[in-house]
Amino acid sequence: MDDSEPTGLLLDYTQDKVAVLDESGTYTYVNAAAEHILGFDPDALVGQDAFEYIHPEDRDEVRTRFEALVRTDDEFAADTATYRHRASDGSWVWLESRMSNLTDSELRGYVVSSRVVTDRIEAERERRETRERLQELADTTDDVLWMFDGDWSELLFCNPAYESVFGASVEELEGDPQSFLESVYPPDRPVVEEAMGCLSDGEPTDLEMRVNPSKDYNRWVWVQGEPILRDGEVVRIAGFTRDVTDRRRRERQLVVIDNFLRHNIRNQLNVVLGNAETLAADAEGEAADRTAMIRRAGEALLETAEKQRDIVDVLTAMPRTATTDACEAVREAVGSVRDRYPSVTVETDVPASVTVEGPSELAVAVSELVENGIRHARTERPWVAVSIRTTPDRVELSVTDEAAPIPEYDRKVLLGDHEMSAVNHSRGCGLWLVYWIVDLADGSIDHAADEDGNTVTLSLHRAS
Repeated sequence: MDDSEPTGLLLDYTQDKVAVLDESGTYTYVNAAAEHILGFDPDALVGQDAFEYIHPEDRDEVRTRFEALVRTDDEFAADTATYRHRASDGSWVWLESRMSNLTDSELRGYVVSSRVVTDRIEAERERRETRERLQELADTTDDVLWMFDGDWSELLFCNPAYESVFGASVEELEGDPQSFLESVYPPDRPVVEEAMGCLSDGEPTDLEMRVNPSKDYNRWVWVQGEPILRDGEVVRIAGFTRDVTDRRRRERQLVVIDNFLRHNIRNQLNVVLGNAETLAADAEGEAADRTAMIRRAGEALLETAEKQRDIVDVLTAMPRTATTDACEAVREAVGSVRDRYPSVTVETDVPASVTVEGPSELAVAVSELVENGIRHARTERPWVAVSIRTTPDRVELSVTDEAAPIPEYDRKVLLGDHEMSAVNHSRGCGLWLVYWIVDLADGSIDHAADEDGNTVTLSLHRAS
């Protein structure tokens, strides 16, 4: 073909691969873009069957579309096809081609303008595979995954777990997006409606409630919801609902047993201590020593009973994201210790405020470590220091004492290396309490000891 006029007609296409095919699909013209897109010399393609360069899985469909374009009587017909085209190195490049039956006699063929869409195709495939994996996860998880529009008027997604947890069908929920409220225990509904309002206003929320009338509302669930904002407006609300019935049942059992044991231990030990005090008034020598031993053991047991109450409170706390001012926790703990041990020196080196991710019981953990250093001090006037050091991501809270090194079995308790069955070998519940509080905060504990004493460091995540 004559280069001058056709080339001028095709200047608008020079950013893409532009070719002219005769009615049999043979290249009669290919522009220079073919070289940087596919690695082929354009002149080498002229005279070749264009369909031989198309992936075998895509070839028939593209050929069918091209032949339909050739046969049409429409004067300005066009079609678009997406397919894989072989490159000079043998790899495959995704092209999107617009085929046109331009009738200008100078072209003597059909114009095909192609652009590379490999990135788009791969991105679409990744999104499709991600959706499929998420759908598989949603179909197999026991948690209810859900998404509503910003005002709860349309259900955008809900997985099948909803039916077993709430005792109602997803189809009903699609017809009436707020019908799930009918599955909520009536006394809990006002709290749920308030939480819905908070989410629509852009505030994340979590709560526990009772659901499923077919189970006499005896199923407890934990709900977390998160608003999705666009330009400051809530456009969707997403979240999950988890069945926590078994946890609630264990918590109730634990609380009942805890109350029962504490009540009985306190009453019986008060009897023991009362009688020991009476005996001490008349006892002398070895009898007086043994009576004092009974009183010390009884008082230690009472302290243990009170401490395990703190442990029960920590272990039965509702799982939720919490933040705590570590500096305020130190001040609270140190103030309490100074009130109980006025002769003890407790020094602090902490900033005005720093917030960590963790439960409010952090002050209890600090108090336990300080008291541990006091109770096991090797001097008559114990000294303990509490300090806080920060990094952009972490908060290091350290308690240093002059006590004897923490024994190995107690050290393992503190660091979480001790088996629960061996807790009776520890000196008490306090170090277990410290470990569990830090563990709930997803933090870590380090212990260093030398002839001068101990340093226990709690490493916590700094709240963003």
